[in-house]
Amino acid sequence: MLSKADNEKLTRVGPGTPMGELFRRFWMPALLSEEIAERDGAPVRLRLLGEDLVAFRDTQGRVGIVDAYCAHRRAGLFFGRNEDCGLRCVYHGWKFDVDGVCVDMPAEPQGMTANTKVRIKAYKTAERNGVIWVYMGAPEHEPALPDFEWSRLPERQHTATKRLQQCNWAQAVEGGIDSSHISFLHSRTEKSGGPSNKYHSSDKHPVFEVQETDYGLLIAARRNAEPGTYYWRVTQFLLPFYSMIPPVGDFPESSKEPYDGHAWVPIDDETTWTWSFSASPARAYDDKEIAFRGGREGFWGPVDEQYRPLYNRDNDYKIDRVRQRSANFTGIEGIPNQDAAVQESMGPIVDRSKERLGASDRGVVQFRRLMLRLARELEEGKAPAAAADGSLYNVRSASLLLPADVPVASGAAPLLAGAA
Repeated sequence: MLSKADNEKLTRVGPGTPMGELFRRFWMPALLSEEIAERDGAPVRLRLLGEDLVAFRDTQGRVGIVDAYCAHRRAGLFFGRNEDCGLRCVYHGWKFDVDGVCVDMPAEPQGMTANTKVRIKAYKTAERNGVIWVYMGAPEHEPALPDFEWSRLPERQHTATKRLQQCNWAQAVEGGIDSSHISFLHSRTEKSGGPSNKYHSSDKHPVFEVQETDYGLLIAARRNAEPGTYYWRVTQFLLPFYSMIPPVGDFPESSKEPYDGHAWVPIDDETTWTWSFSASPARAYDDKEIAFRGGREGFWGPVDEQYRPLYNRDNDYKIDRVRQRSANFTGIEGIPNQDAAVQESMGPIVDRSKERLGASDRGVVQFRRLMLRLARELEEGKAPAAAADGSLYNVRSASLLLPADVPVASGAAPLLAGAA
């Protein structure tokens, strides 16, 4: 469990908070490119790390992420006109470019714009493989973009999507790096098709090995397999809020199979964008696979036009008590909805001072210690090293069978390195 003070430090992400300042040292996924695909199209509301913003694509195709409010009288720029390389406030016509510079004040005396140098807050952006990234920190600390394999694969070998989650970022991350829950929360009976992996059901108490790395944590869960062998499931946690999940199945050749991952980007203290991405290094996806991994109705959905899950706390995630007794452990359809149900059921910010942790929570404990340590070190003037080296993110997850006498670190090494 955590003290109330440490829980506050872990969960609060607004400007000036220790964790919020740590996040502002990293690039973050902000929007899907499809949300602002049109040049001079409608602006998009955006809230990240407790800040209200708007995003727009200008006449030249550049993406701006700026303060949600005009510098003049604080009118909302969401209602602005996106035209001629700038976003124009409809109240008095003040116009701002993607760098937040006011380039026109039509209601003021001629020449006023050049003399006042009015600006609004604007953050640097980048675009890769269908995702708009944002850096919300000080310009002098700008880090490298994380070199995820999925962010540079050919068009039909990756997907990215997102969905709203109504809880704090940290409890969502903790669900993602907890490999023990899959034997329960996501289990199904034989009648409904059986569990996705026989080892998850035959050994429900995995033994964890956790290793701190340059990029975060390597979390390995060991289950008994055939005599003399272990089944290892290796999950990556990458700073500050990413995970990579191993391929499913009894024992796929992990280096050739597609793999998935998440980013839990804080909207504010109590809501999160859960991003899901996939990478298929060895082959192109077909149309069905692309829809399944990245579509609104696919595996990570269903979601509406605002990426809000149709299975949510307002409708109890459409739990079916009959199915719960006869078909799956939860009675809730879909792994992402099952995850959201339990994570959001803890409340917007779980009180970790009331927890009673066990041996299966080893990865979660190490995650908390790491994040709190890095936040404290930043307060003391030590920047997070991972932010400066994008190549650290060029890794993979893996699942594999190993002889009982082979350490997971050496046995999994060939499968964990991404393609340069």
